[in-house]
Amino acid sequence: MNEDSPATPSEMMIVSAARALAGVRTVFVGVGLSNIACNLARLTVATDLELIYESGVYGARPSRLPLSIGDPTLVSGATAVIPIGDLFGFYLQRGIIETALVGGAQIDRYGNLNTTVIGDYHSPKVRLPGSGGACEIAINCGRLLILMRLSRRSFVERVDFVTSPGHLGGKGERERLGMPGKGPDVVVTDMATFDFDTPEHEMRLVSLHPGVAVDEVRERIGWDLRVADSLGRTPEPSAEEIRLIREELDPGGIYRRESAEAKGAPK
Repeated sequence: MNEDSPATPSEMMIVSAARALAGVRTVFVGVGLSNIACNLARLTVATDLELIYESGVYGARPSRLPLSIGDPTLVSGATAVIPIGDLFGFYLQRGIIETALVGGAQIDRYGNLNTTVIGDYHSPKVRLPGSGGACEIAINCGRLLILMRLSRRSFVERVDFVTSPGHLGGKGERERLGMPGKGPDVVVTDMATFDFDTPEHEMRLVSLHPGVAVDEVRERIGWDLRVADSLGRTPEPSAEEIRLIREELDPGGIYRRESAEAKGAPK
């Protein structure tokens, strides 16, 4: 793919997520698209951004695309490498990490995420990787930025298991349970962007990516979707954003390549 070709849906996700990190100082990040988005933000809209990985790396400056949170490239140039328990206890649970980029197999209208099972917990159709540190991250980070591909299979009326709490059943439930973080703030997908700026903290559509219509988004959502009165249109990526993604952050197209499911009809 040459630098002049239009942005792919995956690249729109990466750019939109990076822009949502403008001015952020600390971010908890995983691998894949979220990692590319954070590194793009660090090179563009958040030059002081400190990348924090669950493996115990603070202030990572990866020289290449990491293959996992245990990849040695995360250590080179990092501010600190500390035990995982200390990272969670002294940084996350202390409340000094502003934002986390998270995702899941399922999400509901209140931003609750499932990475545990599909189907009944005791007899699941699919057993997923589980929480890891995702539950604690969702509870304690200042805010959550969720990055997921849009499909009816993933955006469901009710998640099969709440691995990472969003706004639970609506406004006030996080506070009632003593959760210090504010919960989901933005959901970035390959077709549109959503926020939770409604009285009940229910997800609503706020911006459509170029070439996408509202009905295309609705048919990939498992509930009656709210739409902002002033629905926006996501700005096209700049030439420099595309260059950074294709030449520096993911030159092999490992994560920005479109999957067969992403290209097909909603499922």
